[in-house]
Amino acid sequence: MVDAFVRLVCPECGKNWQDNPADLQDLRSNFSCSACHATRRLTEFMRTERDLEAVRQFQ
Repeated sequence: MVDAFVRLVCPECGKNWQDNPADLQDLRSNFSCSACHATRRLTEFMRTERDLEAVRQFQ
């Protein structure tokens, strides 16, 4: 089995990280950056459209 991951980037501080799409909450819910604690919708943290599509497949 291949592990999936999505790339996230904080729109406030620019922190980059990867996460398993199955572990992420609903795309419309609020999400907070662990570095600067900026809170926005999870969709705003997706680095690319491909990352967004990957999360949609797991929800």
